[in-house]
Amino acid sequence: MWIRHIPYEKSEGKLRELYERVKGPDDNVDNIMLAHSLRPHTMEGHMALYKNVLHHTGNAIPTWFLEAIGVYVSILNGCAYCREHHSAGMSRWLDNERAGEILKALESGDFGTAFDGKHAGALRYARKLTESPGKIWEEDVRALREEGWDDGEILEINQVASYFNYANRTALGLGVTTEGDVLGLSPIDAEDPEDWHHH
Repeated sequence: MWIRHIPYEKSEGKLRELYERVKGPDDNVDNIMLAHSLRPHTMEGHMALYKNVLHHTGNAIPTWFLEAIGVYVSILNGCAYCREHHSAGMSRWLDNERAGEILKALESGDFGTAFDGKHAGALRYARKLTESPGKIWEEDVRALREEGWDDGEILEINQVASYFNYANRTALGLGVTTEGDVLGLSPIDAEDPEDWHHH
């Protein structure tokens, strides 16, 4: 990455406490979290948002599709870091054939038979929010409702697309790569919002 960071073994105080919460096997801390090490309070904010948007029991939309939205937004933004991490994360919820079919559709932008009209509509909304946020209108939300999403689910779609735009810009703007990361791990214990450990 393009800025200095504090590795796990040299961390102390509040930073060490946060690393303990977010680390995976062998004390591995994802590079996007290491990027926050000079301002631990921003890491804390990032993880709270991430955990609640993607891995919370209050979500009604299945995790695999929330991850798919994130992968699509990351592809649109050219963020290899989040695309690699979250396509691996998405694959944990699906069989290999289905995950491959979905990834191919997201990369091509041709949703074809990989998604039904309802899910394709959510992805179109995520694309517009990513590429032309100033051109989102009430009709875009109405279209989601007409495709079968309720307002709470529309909020989930909005929040996942918005979160990934934030995460993509964090990674891209600081030169964060996947070198040394373990792909596909996430804080999947949705029952405990305070559990940020990557499994």
